[in-house]
Amino acid sequence: MQDKDSRLLPGQRVRARGADSNATGRFEPRVTVAADDGWDMAEDERLIRTEVRVERPRSARSYNTSPDIPFDRSINPYRGCEHGCIYCFARPTHAYLNLSPGLDFETRLIARPGIAEVLVGELRAKSYKVATVAIGTNTDPYQPLEAEHRLMREVLAVLSACNHPLAITTKGTLIERDIDLLAPMAAKGLLRVGISITTLDPALSRALEPRAPSPARRLQMISRLSDAGIPVRAMLAPVIPGLTDPEIDPLLAAVAEAGAQAASWIMLRLPLEVSPLFQDWLASHVPGRAAKVMARVRESHGGADYRADWGKRMRGEGIWSDLIRQRFDLALARNGLKKEMPPLSCDLFAPPVQAGDQMSLF
Repeated sequence: MQDKDSRLLPGQRVRARGADSNATGRFEPRVTVAADDGWDMAEDERLIRTEVRVERPRSARSYNTSPDIPFDRSINPYRGCEHGCIYCFARPTHAYLNLSPGLDFETRLIARPGIAEVLVGELRAKSYKVATVAIGTNTDPYQPLEAEHRLMREVLAVLSACNHPLAITTKGTLIERDIDLLAPMAAKGLLRVGISITTLDPALSRALEPRAPSPARRLQMISRLSDAGIPVRAMLAPVIPGLTDPEIDPLLAAVAEAGAQAASWIMLRLPLEVSPLFQDWLASHVPGRAAKVMARVRESHGGADYRADWGKRMRGEGIWSDLIRQRFDLALARNGLKKEMPPLSCDLFAPPVQAGDQMSLF
């Protein structure tokens, strides 16, 4: 585990956050250490609060060539995520911004206004070839700051207007705000939504995902989206061996009852800075299970905290991975859930229209 660092002053308070440390990012040439100057902090300075900065995007889409995921392009309206999930595999990306994957990841956020306008230009390019775009695969587009910045709403309006296929992953309730746009896309075969749910235990969820909606609220999201005709996949992500894997059966029963059509699972992933952060969390919140959880994680990754090998990183390998897969498959069949959802339509796409464009005669 990492030493408690680094940029927390004596008297500073952390409330409803996943991480409780802020270790310097791996690319920094020096470690920054907070020093007490002897002056008492004002009360409003003691509590670590969320800060939002602005980045003007030069591109809207990111591409990948990973064989482990079913899409080659994604959009990220925000960097960092206020939900504060301690297990989030995206935490190390904050190091590229000269910020900490610890508290900075969930308190020093980046909004990207103008991303919808940039996206319009990219979709109008003659070289653009349509395929499903994924949103929410890195950080959640419906995290709390979306209520003010509305960047996801703007991106969604662009994709809806040009009939572009879209896959959304979220645990944020703000998605319900956009049902007016999502439901017509779903009716055309252009949309599917993945709702991430880790546990049915509200206390455990509060500790793991301190600013995310409760499990009961996420089940309600599944119901509301399904009632609107939007196909929903429940994503057990991550399954934490030795901690949440006993919940596979009740989780799948609950999401099926709520209206999910399909379900999937991903093993806990602990890349780079995520591993020491998660081990600190285990020691603080479930010390009696910490050794068991890490032993099973390492047995699933060849003795390491994490291995990024393609074909293995999402599920791991070995006895615990096999047992989780078998239990998941049995519960999936028992609850009438699918593994896969139908492919989205690419045939309806038409590049965005702008003022001055020549209109079609047909």
